[in-house]
Amino acid sequence: MDSNSAHNPVFLVFPPEITVSKFQSPEFIATTYESSGPFPKSLTTKMKTLGAIQILFGLLNFFFGVVFLFTLENPYPRFPFIFISGYPFWSSVLFINSGAFLVALERKPTGSLVKTTQAMNSLSALAATAGIILIALGLVLDQNYFCGHEDTNSRCPAINTLFIGILIMLMAFSVIELFISLSFSILKRCFYCCNRD
Repeated sequence: MDSNSAHNPVFLVFPPEITVSKFQSPEFIATTYESSGPFPKSLTTKMKTLGAIQILFGLLNFFFGVVFLFTLENPYPRFPFIFISGYPFWSSVLFINSGAFLVALERKPTGSLVKTTQAMNSLSALAATAGIILIALGLVLDQNYFCGHEDTNSRCPAINTLFIGILIMLMAFSVIELFISLSFSILKRCFYCCNRD
């Protein structure tokens, strides 16, 4: 038996004030139960935390996509490239789903849920990779998106800086999401305990 798969016992102590007759005793009673989770406590904490981060990044991607929705105004002839690609919306669906599956796996690990979580994290890794490429293209194609159409606007440099800042934030979210997704889709050793079902 591997030291990583050893279960930690849980002790329950019943005080003598319990009124149910079968539990009444003049002395304290200690009963041990094995913990039900197959993952070590440190891994379950990481799974829950990283799943919540994936959900948060999915929501932030969606909200940045909504911000891009309001950029089609005169004199700008089109939406930004990253909005046209739809990346903020389809990536948010994948990131939220992979985070939700990771949190669900921490709560109730089954063999099918392990495989589904690995598949969703693999799809999220592909989406994050595609997002990094699309955002890099967006930075190149749209670097003068706001200032290239109207030179008389004095707010143009500030708005362009905000636009580039949002693209850089999306890039950072995609890179972090790529590392989180890869850590749970490639490293099958973490899920070895449940794959035997």
